[in-house]
Amino acid sequence: MHIGNLRTALFAYLIAKKQDGDFILRIEDTDQERYVEGAVDVIYDTLRVAGLNWDEGPDIGGPVGPYVQSERMGMFKSYAEELVKTGHAYYCFCDKERLEEVRKIQEASHIAPMYDRHCRNLSPEEIQEKLDAGVPYVIRQKMPLEGTTTFHDDIYGDVTVENSTLDDQILIKTDGMPTYNFANVVDDHLMGITHVVRGNEYLSSAPKYNLLYQAFGWDVPEYVHCAPVMKDKTHKLSKRNGDASFQDLMKKGYLPEAVINFIALLGWAPSGEYNEQEIFTLDELKKAFEISGISKAPAIFDDQKLRAINGAYVHKMDPADFEKAAEPYIRQTVKRTDIDLSLLCSVLQNRTEVFSDIPEQVDFIDAMPEYDLEMYRHKKMKTTPETALEALKEALPVLESVEQWDTEHIHEALFAKIADLGVKNGWMLWPLRTAVSGKQFTPGGGVELCAILGKEDTLARVRKAIDALSA
Repeated sequence: MHIGNLRTALFAYLIAKKQDGDFILRIEDTDQERYVEGAVDVIYDTLRVAGLNWDEGPDIGGPVGPYVQSERMGMFKSYAEELVKTGHAYYCFCDKERLEEVRKIQEASHIAPMYDRHCRNLSPEEIQEKLDAGVPYVIRQKMPLEGTTTFHDDIYGDVTVENSTLDDQILIKTDGMPTYNFANVVDDHLMGITHVVRGNEYLSSAPKYNLLYQAFGWDVPEYVHCAPVMKDKTHKLSKRNGDASFQDLMKKGYLPEAVINFIALLGWAPSGEYNEQEIFTLDELKKAFEISGISKAPAIFDDQKLRAINGAYVHKMDPADFEKAAEPYIRQTVKRTDIDLSLLCSVLQNRTEVFSDIPEQVDFIDAMPEYDLEMYRHKKMKTTPETALEALKEALPVLESVEQWDTEHIHEALFAKIADLGVKNGWMLWPLRTAVSGKQFTPGGGVELCAILGKEDTLARVRKAIDALSA
């Protein structure tokens, strides 16, 4: 599911829950040509994983079902025919060839393509004749040709359009199926929908919806049109361009609650007592969310902010839960079974923002990488390859003498030696960390890494480092 779609669902969910309302899942599948096998399962799975549990829907039912539009087909045409009778819609018998010709002429004349209303004023006799002859038809909405239509949006306020710019949109297609625009208006009314939340690309369609509500004499729901989520200032976030979907983020090792927290802040800002807050549980979002906090400006998808929010969630995880979640990522590069997994996870947790960072952090455990001896040079630690050789020669017999191999006893032995030598901690511990990992950035310090690797492997790596530095 596209991040923008999920954000729309989240905003709708939060609006419903803030007002003790029901969050309804409706599958809108009137455009069968665009139906993708498995897409409905993705919707179910994404909403469940994200924690956006619906109160009514296809799988659990409810008082206004069915909740799949293709299962509601029989009634849409009768509603459209009711509009024909009241003069708000009409039969259109134009075939594709004629419509294409009209479009080409309009484009050549630099006119915005729209239906030329050829069938709008057919006589009742002409219409009946074509119906009796079985000529294929669509039913189009009859837009007013003069004046304006105004609708209210909770974000954009009152929006007024010239009726002359409104196309006589199709309500019922030649196959008898309703268009998305028509089915949604009918279903929103029949299902008692109070708030319609969607992308602002539908702002231009809202006047047409309002005219349909007015034609039926129905109440108009509250509109909440959200600005898009952008990759940068000029490009929309798009699955087609390879931008991450919710499923992609899950595969990369993000936590669903962190992603929901991040998505909530895309184009929405908390206020009042929540003004400075950035980390929100779903329950906190339900309390804090206000439609007035939604911005008209597009939101930029900030990868670094998402990582930071995810990191905050990872760092607060119960250690046992972290270990369970981290182990599959550790096992991508660590096949050894003799390491202390719990100890490794205890040092990994505060150094992990996204679980997919883990394999590269721990790949030194099974096999030492090739590394440049210049890594022993560290300005802050005041170490050089020469001092590192000296430090490791001092550390080796100390490590050899440690009988109970754990962080406590390794730490005790090394720090006693450091005190005895009168040197800074980093003078010895930086070379030790480099010698056993071959990496500049590790999930723990030298002491923890020795404990994780085990005595035999640690001593072998330190001796090898001494040899390399002595060469």
